[in-house]
Amino acid sequence: MNSNVKSDNRHFRGCAATAWLACVLVAFSAHAGDAARSETVKFADLNVDTAAGVEALYGRIHAAARRVCEQPTGELGNVRRCMTKAESQAIGKVNSPLLTAFYQQKTGNKQTITASR
Repeated sequence: MNSNVKSDNRHFRGCAATAWLACVLVAFSAHAGDAARSETVKFADLNVDTAAGVEALYGRIHAAARRVCEQPTGELGNVRRCMTKAESQAIGKVNSPLLTAFYQQKTGNKQTITASR
């Protein structure tokens, strides 16, 4: 009987954490001196405890980072650096070990990603 209660409590805490993290902010200044551009990525509809949910969330973060970082002048190196930083910051804010591992595997970026609140 106690194991069911523990399981229910974990499920509730997981749902509460997901609801609390209903969105993540992707932001980075593409040009020095410009105001930082940002985009909100919502993921309350995803289960980030599953591979499918993590993959879908990474896709949303990646797409938002591209939109935030694309520059009219199109300096590809700057866009890539901006996207890497924006994705890393957003993934750190989500603070999901599965998402972090997926990001590191997908990009080959083995840097430590830390959560910030």
